[in-house]
Amino acid sequence: MSPVMLDLLLNAVEETLLMTAVSGLFSLVAGLPLGLILVMSSPGGIAENHWVNRSLGLIINGFRSLPFIILLVALIPVTRFLVGTSLGTWAAIVPLSITATPYFARVAEVSLRDVDRGLIDAVRAMGASKLRIVWDVLIPEALPGILSGFIVTLVALIGASAMAGAIGAGGLGDLAIRYGYQRFETVVMVEVIVVLIVIVCGIQWLGDRLVARVDKRH
Repeated sequence: MSPVMLDLLLNAVEETLLMTAVSGLFSLVAGLPLGLILVMSSPGGIAENHWVNRSLGLIINGFRSLPFIILLVALIPVTRFLVGTSLGTWAAIVPLSITATPYFARVAEVSLRDVDRGLIDAVRAMGASKLRIVWDVLIPEALPGILSGFIVTLVALIGASAMAGAIGAGGLGDLAIRYGYQRFETVVMVEVIVVLIVIVCGIQWLGDRLVARVDKRH
């Protein structure tokens, strides 16, 4: 590999990790509260509210049903308004964050629903507030599943960030398209694929170690 191509590859890796990290953090900060609201407002939940649950569920399902490439193009005006451009790494973070948030919200919801109902009822019987139940029961008990879902979300974001390269978002996807596909440089395409596999395996390995550490069942 030439020094120039090595620099391009390292820069593309940096951009991909930046897109994944920032959009992943946004999905965690925004998606977890949405998952909590879905569980708390569901029938039999600690803050049951049919209207809130149904409305929020429809909004989340609506965003989840959109293919990422369509959402990417549809959000160009919003992206341009927020970051001043529709091209580049930071521009890609906007649609990546929006597509990852409802995805993680549903993943978090599944993990939160698996918390032992008897434990929740016992804490409620002791007079604990809703906020106390969330912080002392729901999140701690569902934490292994939430972390596992977050790792899955990060892996999905890596794939989406590569897809964003199709419209000039930068990163490994952009490198693969501009050099591997348009210039017919098969070696570059193979190198990008290998790097993506290494990144995904690395994130999954670190995530599995973290989940094993916080999982009290083992």
